[in-house]
Amino acid sequence: MKITVLGAAGGIGQPLSLLLKMKLPAGFKLSLYDVSAQTPGIAVDLGHIPTDVEVKGYCGDDVAKALEGSDVVVIAAGLARKPGMHRSDLLLFNAMVMRDLMTVAAKVCPKACFCIISNPVNSMVPLASEVLKKAGVYNPQKLFGVTMLDVIRAETFVAHFVGRAAGTIRVNVIGGHSGQTILPVMSQIGGFEFTDAEAAELVAHIQNAGTEVVDAKAGGGSATLAMAAAGYRFVNAVVRGLMGEENVVECAYVEGGSQHSRFFSQPMRLGKEGWYQVLPYGPLTAPEKETLEAMLPTLREQIKLGEEFILQPEKFETPPSSDVKEPVKNRK
Repeated sequence: MKITVLGAAGGIGQPLSLLLKMKLPAGFKLSLYDVSAQTPGIAVDLGHIPTDVEVKGYCGDDVAKALEGSDVVVIAAGLARKPGMHRSDLLLFNAMVMRDLMTVAAKVCPKACFCIISNPVNSMVPLASEVLKKAGVYNPQKLFGVTMLDVIRAETFVAHFVGRAAGTIRVNVIGGHSGQTILPVMSQIGGFEFTDAEAAELVAHIQNAGTEVVDAKAGGGSATLAMAAAGYRFVNAVVRGLMGEENVVECAYVEGGSQHSRFFSQPMRLGKEGWYQVLPYGPLTAPEKETLEAMLPTLREQIKLGEEFILQPEKFETPPSSDVKEPVKNRK
């Protein structure tokens, strides 16, 4: 099986590639691509690690070569949010990167599973879907927005809050992957009950965790290491499903027939053809229902922005208006 990382020389791409090299099954191939000329060197560096995963690096105009024969494509390319950056600038730049990469991928490896990390995920996944549709190769079961960072943050913060060992609690996070569109379902964490105030405190912490990292790095970047770990966990789940393991369940942002919006993140089962069953997230408390309803206009607008970048590109000849409610906030 071949896994390709696009944006492999970046702050997320490098640690993610390291994890894949160290943890993928023997016999797998790992392909790394970035515009940076150092990408082949990153592959050489990783190749010195004693695992039976073959690594090759590509740069510049060789994205098609990197993608040939890919079973899973992980896209972490583009800009990350920095203090003072205009949100519309992030959307416009990353949308162009996503469009160009997905256009090549649609031709070279149309049957691959695509795992999108690049922000704003809520817009990038709909954008990617329209590129694939335009090429006549769109399969909703093979296109994922990776919202796993919100899940691992929720699992970490909740474990600390209740005094349990890290990694022993599972938390489903539904909605999207920016600010208020992130909704950890606190009421469905087995064995624990939270007051409304406790749940609200934890939800706010999870929603604002990306800004916490940006601020703590003092302008030096956004979340990269935790995102790499989250990316590995999700890609590993996709690979396990493709290899035939049963009952592999994780949350992801997909077009799965949600009543709430075209794309929506919730738990799903992964299998040999991508995801094959979207699972219910369970009954919500009154505050959770209110949070869900409040997020939907923002989430739907973010989805529309991604779609329109491909369907109505003339609207983006200048940066989109910044008065859309949180359209592109980077929450890595």
